Amino acid sequence: MKKTLISLPIIALLAIGLSACGEPSTETAGTKPAAAAEAPAAETPAAPDVTPSQAAAVAKAKIYLSTVPLSRDGMVTQLEFDQFSPEDAAFGADNSGADWNEQAAKKAKVYAETMAMSGGALHDQLIFDKFTEEQAAAAVAGLGL
Repeated sequence: MKKTLISLPIIALLAIGLSACGEPSTETAGTKPAAAAEAPAAETPAAPDVTPSQAAAVAKAKIYLSTVPLSRDGMVTQLEFDQFSPEDAAFGADNSGADWNEQAAKKAKVYAETMAMSGGALHDQLIFDKFTEEQAAAAVAGLGL
């Protein structure tokens, strides 16, 4: 009997405490919450289905872009080396937000600052790094070589 009398106030306090933890409801009968009333009339289209592996490839590509300039094909090769499938690697490169012309210019600048290279040698190195002919030529021209 004594245990029951002690337990009842504890249970009552727990019930009050737990109900106080919930969020207060501003909704009254027949009304919608304010957030629902402020929703835009036109819904934004759902993002296309992206697999977890594709999302990881995009994230990894962005990490690479923040540290080293790469060509698109160089990025795909690097992602494949990181064990992404060829399809996911291409998806990661294509959806990384990279400006491949800018990447070529950055890579050319790195080479120009760290190695003594002629314009022709720099061009050939950029081609070896899998930049396109147009990207390599523009990058070399941008350095005035």
